[in-house]
Amino acid sequence: MDFSHLTVLCVGDVMLDRFVYGDMERISPEAPVPVLRLNRTREMPGGVGNVANNILSLGGRAILIGLLGDDEAGATLRRLVAAQPRLEDAMVTTGARPTVCKTRFIAAHQQVVRTDEESRLALQPDEQVALIAGIEVWIGQADVLLLSDYAKGTLGKPVIARAIQLARAQGIPVFVDPKSADVARYHGATCIKPNARELAAASGLPVEEELEVVAAAQQVMRLAGADAILATRSEKGMMLVERSGAVHAVRSRAREIFDLSGAGDTVIATLALAYASGRSLEQSMHIANAAAGVVVGKLGTATADIAEVIEELDLQDQELGRLAPDAGSIAGLSSLPRVLGLVARWKEQGLRVGFTNGVFDILHPGHVALLAAARSACDRLVVGLNTDASVERLKGPSRPVNTLGARAQVIAAIRHVDAVVAFEDDTPLALIKALLPDVLVKGADYTADQVVGAREVEAAGGRLVLARLVPDISTTGTIARIRTATLLSQPAPS
Repeated sequence: MDFSHLTVLCVGDVMLDRFVYGDMERISPEAPVPVLRLNRTREMPGGVGNVANNILSLGGRAILIGLLGDDEAGATLRRLVAAQPRLEDAMVTTGARPTVCKTRFIAAHQQVVRTDEESRLALQPDEQVALIAGIEVWIGQADVLLLSDYAKGTLGKPVIARAIQLARAQGIPVFVDPKSADVARYHGATCIKPNARELAAASGLPVEEELEVVAAAQQVMRLAGADAILATRSEKGMMLVERSGAVHAVRSRAREIFDLSGAGDTVIATLALAYASGRSLEQSMHIANAAAGVVVGKLGTATADIAEVIEELDLQDQELGRLAPDAGSIAGLSSLPRVLGLVARWKEQGLRVGFTNGVFDILHPGHVALLAAARSACDRLVVGLNTDASVERLKGPSRPVNTLGARAQVIAAIRHVDAVVAFEDDTPLALIKALLPDVLVKGADYTADQVVGAREVEAAGGRLVLARLVPDISTTGTIARIRTATLLSQPAPS
């Protein structure tokens, strides 16, 4: 997954998240409350600022628009934003309200209490004008618009309406993390992401069971004129309901939860990036669910990076039993049905699946370099191995030196490889047709017209990668050197 070419225009309620850490050693003699001995403070952008931080962590670029007070917290936020190289500061300073600041006091890895500094003043006319002007200036640089509504006053109806109008005119998708039960204010959004409580409030319907969630989502979708609703359901996972009638659900993986702060920000940021990168809403939901799983295992307002998200997707695969060994199989070698299932799931998650093949008889640096190059071109790599009979037909009766079982164990142990499957034919054409990888990789000693399966992969929308070879290294050469060394070590005939 690569989101480095994407820019997200983030508009909404900016706030300063302040975390004050201390030790809780006794109860106050003045009242039945704990006494915290403070030892450090951590500050970071919160609200839509945390959405922007998540976008940066996932490799994208963000433009941040919101309201700041002319105060110390506002100055701190500007300083924090300025320190981020891929984050544009388009925030508006106002004298009408303080900067929203949430201070969380934490002891023994648990949040003890939170204090909020904010104003409930309605959006002022001059603030509205400045916000809309900022959106008009920056919308042309965005690949997706994200509205993060914390009901702190920034996203007034005229601001939302103008932002969505500009995005639609620009032809870019609009994602909304709502707070208001009046979802009609988000009319025209591509996808709205309420949690269960927000969905119930907006629809006026129960949301305990899956069928109830679907009915409530359809009601909200009609009211908002949206293309889709993604309902987040905490430990129950997520449900995506699309205007077409399609319904998709994904469960959360069981884990120890340290803090839910900012998990919704992670979901909406990941969802928007994944969709803007060309993935479907269903694929984007799977990736967003994995990202949320990463951040709830961290303390405080946290973010997830690409490596953590991919690792979480792996763990979800394992929990579903999709990576369990085939019964009675050779260690490291997967059956074709199992690999087909893995590839289907990876594609559902929006991951690019790569494929390369070979004999891989006596592993050498050239093989490792090829596998590394193949994995760098995709998110998951499947390696096809010729069976022993296939190798003998291609290489002669003295090959392979190592059996299929030995070769499979070695290849499967290489960190670049995600699955190994064998093929009996002289070429992997039938296997490639079955898998239809997104990326087909061969060594640069081939030309494009010589690569088996290239035409089929490209016809399906995939691409061919010819990886540069390590010079002067081959299995044939290695075997020849071993034979020469063996002959030289033998005593001369008497």
